[in-house]
Amino acid sequence: MDLPLYEDDLDADGVIRASAITPHRPDMPTAAVLCWFPEVVEDLGTRSTAVTVLRSELGRSPVWRTTGPGGTPVAVLHPGVGAPLAAMFLEHLAALGVRTVVGVGGAGALRHELTLGHAVVLGSALRDEGTSFHYQPPSRTIDADPDGVDALVRVLDDAGVPHVVGRCWTTDAVFRETPARVARRRDEGCAVVDMEASALVAAARRTGVGYGQVFLAADSLAGPEWEHRGWTDAREARAGLFGLALAAAEVWDADRTAGHGPTGRAGGGPAAHPAGGAGTP
Repeated sequence: MDLPLYEDDLDADGVIRASAITPHRPDMPTAAVLCWFPEVVEDLGTRSTAVTVLRSELGRSPVWRTTGPGGTPVAVLHPGVGAPLAAMFLEHLAALGVRTVVGVGGAGALRHELTLGHAVVLGSALRDEGTSFHYQPPSRTIDADPDGVDALVRVLDDAGVPHVVGRCWTTDAVFRETPARVARRRDEGCAVVDMEASALVAAARRTGVGYGQVFLAADSLAGPEWEHRGWTDAREARAGLFGLALAAAEVWDADRTAGHGPTGRAGGGPAAHPAGGAGTP
């Protein structure tokens, strides 16, 4: 089938460039967290200064400046919902001067053992969305940056937080997560489902930004009926996981600056957990 997504012009730059809209800022932190928990970002905004404000037809999206546990400046942004907007914001951050990004948010659990609040580190993503194909060649799955996986696992281990490294199914259509498709994704090793991960991994790889992600196991699609599980009210768990993502962004950016880690580079290359994550439930 001749789909537009398979057109091969990945080496060409776009007519519109993020750098033309958001030029580099010398005061921009080089580490950033994309946080999908709105109450966490709103609370941070009451005690932080905005480095800049990104704009879309949804309105203003402030980029807040905070500090990690080690005292290093870290930028924080809510990236919206869905792959296109999240990838656009990632490109804006890269243009501003960010080089290391950690994402943190909720994801639907596809396995019963992922109880509410369990941490899942992104090991790979199944590309059931369109945005990633504009950044990387067609493939069914894409591996997360192994250095990002290692940084997140290290921070979670140090904090004594139980976690798994797993594959995420990224989809564009919340209401088309059919029982048969959910079952197929489980058979392919997917532990959770979201709407942005595969696109962000692909966009980060093309832009040279390091990207890692950790999910809070949220609602559940593991059974015959959807369960909300009250995940939007699990505020302590959401804030706690954000704090760990902040620490991971700070640690990983320092490692990348020093050239440490298994690869010492921004993105690409084989994943540390190519089958979707050692320890995938």
